[in-house]
Amino acid sequence: MTETEIRRGRPGYDQRGILEVSVAAFNEHGYDATSIGMLAERLGLSKSAIYHHVSSKDELLELALGEALDSLEGVLTEDGATTGDAADRLAHVLRGAVRVLVDKLPYVTLLLRVRGNTEVERAALARRRAFDRAVASLVVEARDAGSLRADLDPGIVSRLLFGMINSIAEWYRPGGQEDADQLAADVLTVALDGLRVK
Repeated sequence: MTETEIRRGRPGYDQRGILEVSVAAFNEHGYDATSIGMLAERLGLSKSAIYHHVSSKDELLELALGEALDSLEGVLTEDGATTGDAADRLAHVLRGAVRVLVDKLPYVTLLLRVRGNTEVERAALARRRAFDRAVASLVVEARDAGSLRADLDPGIVSRLLFGMINSIAEWYRPGGQEDADQLAADVLTVALDGLRVK
């Protein structure tokens, strides 16, 4: 590639396109090991062309983690998560979390790999913990209403439920045999049928 081609870059890369390529690189190599130079090479752009769209690699990470977290938090505000009995609301949130994982797989995968090494990562982890607390509250409500077993700790139940959902990121591949709805139905069958009072 000549210097002129690098400087002009490839047409069609906007911030969204740069973000998608960056998330793939972060997942493949790790955030710390991925440099702006590596991203520029993958994109066929100069570093300055990337900086035209974002101020830093940290901003790319913040945008990517925000994509996953905004979607997960959005599930908590949907009608199915805010109306009805607690067990149904919990089921709605679990279905929604599976849907988000499938729809935003690279972004959720990146979120699940965050360890809190930067301020951006620590802020994302705080938002993730708040989401987890909201789910644990739904588990408590459903248990107190007599819909779920009372002999299990709600915090552990919540972690186990999301451990199962989050593990999907390790093996799920788009275009496979099951779509998000069927996958969510399978998760609910395994998770809630074992928790519900018979």
